[in-house]
Amino acid sequence: MLSLLEWLQPREREMTRLLRKFVLAETPSFDKAALDRFGRIIAAEWRRRGATVTQLRQRDRGDHIRAEWNPHGTGARGQILVLGHLDTVYGLGTLARMPFHLSRGRAFGPGSFDMKGGLVIGLFAVDALAATDRLPQKRIVFLWTSDEEIGSGTSRAVIEREARRSDAVLVLEPASGLAGDVKTSRKGVGEIEILAIGRAAHAGLNPEAGINAIEEIALQIARISRWNQPGRGITVNAGVIEGGTRTNVIPEKARVVVDVRAARAGDMRALERKFRALRPILRGARLQIRGGFNRPPMERKSSVALYSKARAVAKEIGVKLGEARVGGGSDGNFTAALGVRTLDGLGAVGEGAHSPNENVLVGALPKRAALLAGLLVSI
Repeated sequence: MLSLLEWLQPREREMTRLLRKFVLAETPSFDKAALDRFGRIIAAEWRRRGATVTQLRQRDRGDHIRAEWNPHGTGARGQILVLGHLDTVYGLGTLARMPFHLSRGRAFGPGSFDMKGGLVIGLFAVDALAATDRLPQKRIVFLWTSDEEIGSGTSRAVIEREARRSDAVLVLEPASGLAGDVKTSRKGVGEIEILAIGRAAHAGLNPEAGINAIEEIALQIARISRWNQPGRGITVNAGVIEGGTRTNVIPEKARVVVDVRAARAGDMRALERKFRALRPILRGARLQIRGGFNRPPMERKSSVALYSKARAVAKEIGVKLGEARVGGGSDGNFTAALGVRTLDGLGAVGEGAHSPNENVLVGALPKRAALLAGLLVSI
């Protein structure tokens, strides 16, 4: 495995140049044209490496890119799926106030950490394997999707189809912390809306004829806040609230949108049932409950075997590899829920995801590419 790192380390500058090229191609989740332009850049990079590239066309979202690298052709012994995404949370024009730049061993720029650094790592991992003649026995499918940051609405079915064909899934989302820990478990994530319907009335002339929907929502928020169990990995957060028209009107409608997270599938299902069982507190009020979990939990049992392999590879290249449990979700949640071995957080090391300070540790890029390459030939 050390030969992989020895080949990659002198190419740190090349990796940084490619990262710059990727960051300068802005890719907001909702801008299909921008995503498709970047998709063509990614597709060209993979074709140069001999991969078979397919553009999975989408009407309203960016096209997804599937690159199959299969050095052994029909002799391949199974499949490994490598996941990542093209989109970022930043709108067009962000580079004007948040330009790509290098400073003190870090590369700054929108999407550098989450997760264009991971896209670079995938490409150079393949380069290292080809250059050192350490070709994997399995075919490798790299699936780069365009809508991960907005819930993977058009890509989930594609991800799950490829995962079912695969012996393992490696996710190039960013590492956890500056030590570069991989992610062995993630919470399930969802969004639930509670709509309260009351009765409008004049707040001064006949308030007793009204049913205050805002008050109903406030009471419901107090009720659901008691469902938080941080020790079990269960969180319930009322993040958006709306209601009312004027101060002199008893409000007829109000709504709250709640972020829900759970570390275990059983807790996820139980929490959904509790929301569905909510009943009005004020006499005459009505409730409507919508939504639910859109990403199931990625439980550690799906990652532990791959983490053991990754730690062994890291040790061979002189790196200590830790693990982390995180609250955010990724496309790895979908594959783990299918029972497919999944290891997440194999991408860039850095910090500041989704913030003006987003950055990547440049010196870690060769090590992460060596780690991925080593995994691809040892699974």
